Amino acid sequence: MTLSKGLDAQGGLESVSASRVDSLTGIRAVAAILVVLTHAAYTTGKYTHGYPGLVYSRMEIGVPIFFVLSGFLLFSPWVRATAAGAAAPSVRRYAWHRVRRIMPAYVVTVLAAYLLYHFRTAGPNPGHTWMGLFRNLTLTQIYTDDYLFSYLHQGLTQMWSLAVEVAFYVALPVLAYLLLVVLCRRRWQPRLLLAGLMVLALVTPAWLTLVHVTDFLPDGAKLWLPTYLAWFVGGMVLAALREMGVRGYAMVCVPLALVCYFIASTPIAGEPTTSPAELREGLFKAGFYAIISTLVVAPLALADRGWYARFMASRPMVFLGEISYEIFLIHLVTMELVMVNVLHYPIYTGSMFWLFVMTMLVTVPLAWLLHRFTRVRS
Repeated sequence: MTLSKGLDAQGGLESVSASRVDSLTGIRAVAAILVVLTHAAYTTGKYTHGYPGLVYSRMEIGVPIFFVLSGFLLFSPWVRATAAGAAAPSVRRYAWHRVRRIMPAYVVTVLAAYLLYHFRTAGPNPGHTWMGLFRNLTLTQIYTDDYLFSYLHQGLTQMWSLAVEVAFYVALPVLAYLLLVVLCRRRWQPRLLLAGLMVLALVTPAWLTLVHVTDFLPDGAKLWLPTYLAWFVGGMVLAALREMGVRGYAMVCVPLALVCYFIASTPIAGEPTTSPAELREGLFKAGFYAIISTLVVAPLALADRGWYARFMASRPMVFLGEISYEIFLIHLVTMELVMVNVLHYPIYTGSMFWLFVMTMLVTVPLAWLLHRFTRVRS
């Protein structure tokens, strides 16, 4: 299996070994599991348990890992073409791949969630309107004021990050043009490219400052692409480093990522919320998450072949990685059904462990079915 076959829907990369494909798929499983874990912790009320609660809440690092992977996989074809002096990838082909990879399973999930919650009375559904359905189907639900009370649907609250992901898809061809054509003049100038990427990463702290010190932007602006651009840039940096022949070693990157994770789990990165209230907390959180997620992906992107890559390339991890997107899409709906109808836990009570286990037992086969019937076929 080549990378162009195994990850064609991730951007059409070419001629990298099967172990690279498998390990990058496997790390997607880790990202999805972390997202399910943090939501299980939230739903059972564990976020309020002091430092352990912050550790649980920071498992949302799964989202930055997904963003770093997107930055790496999708920017790589542009970097490789520039390094080889070849034509840039087709933007039309890139856009079509993105649509057919993301939208079929997403549309099915949104329609199913709206249908299911039409017959449920559990909790408020401010997005449960025709306009809410339109906004969620088009991934424009975050572009509003008073986001929590506008288009937020109870079974789809995690989709804010997918809206950010799609915004990056739209922006990437423009960013690639600015970095590789305007800045580097279509020549392979890796140092200049890295400098440009570092400047691009500064958009995140600049935007965080803007949304915290002004009031002319809607409250949903904290969830827009600029807030998270540094995480995508981490993956774009890895794409440049790989073309430069830089190696990444798990024995260095993984322990350093863990140290940074436990530092970020202190109050330095704010309360267990998606958007910290204070600017300082938001800056620390964005910075630490960019470092952690980039370090986690780096050995797999930069040719490490040790225990870490082998574990990520193992069959169970690859299987879960292949359906990680579908797990992400449906796990909140299945988690609520498990919480209410199987475990009978009142909200913010119960065992995080059993909620996670039971949710995964229900989610994985359903995610596999969703993947099977909506996946991209060659």
